Formats: sequence, structure tokens, C-alpha cells
Amino acid sequence: NILIGKGENWRDTTHYKSALAFAWADWLIIFPVLVAGTTGALLDQLWGYLAWFALGVVSIYFSIVFWIMEKEYTYPSCGWLAYYTYYWGFFLYWGIAAVIYSLIRII
Repeated sequence: NILIGKGENWRDTTHYKSALAFAWADWLIIFPVLVAGTTGALLDQLWGYLAWFALGVVSIYFSIVFWIMEKEYTYPSCGWLAYYTYYWGFFLYWGIAAVIYSLIRII
């Protein structure tokens, strides 16, 4: 309860702080690697596809973490369609597509 909280406390503090932390991580770490990986992929370089693969794995990992954290409070408030397409699904689907495409290009 100290880390996660319950009910409104979870939504107001823990969810906001975790979303803010992931947003900063996206801009400081994920975005530069995505730009570099996309550049490498457009140049048909192996390192570009490896960067995409790594980002896809990280995206899948983050999606699973967020699904566990948010399914109790966020899912009911936004509905299944928005939750599984935008809130949670977008990053999962992109991660799976990036991993599959990168593997195809690497192999």
C-alpha cells in the first residue's frame, strides 16, 4: 500500500507519478534511440534493426507493466475499446510489430 496505494490515492499519486516518469524516460532515452534506429533502418543498417528490436522489447515490457498497474482503475473508467487500442494496446501492438519486422530484416 505504501508504493501503490488504493482507490483515488492510487490514481492521484502513483498513476500520475509513474506516467510522468515513463514520459520523461520516453523523451530522454526512447526517443533518441527511436530516431537513431529509424535512421539506421532507412539506411538498411543492421544496427538500426537491432535498435528497433530493442525498443520493441522495451515497449512490450512497459505494456505488460502498465496493464498490471492500470487494469483495475483505468480500464473501467475508459472502456475496453479505448483501453485496448489507445491507452494500453498501442504500445503493445507497436512493440510486437517492431520485434517481428526487425527479426525478419535481421534474419
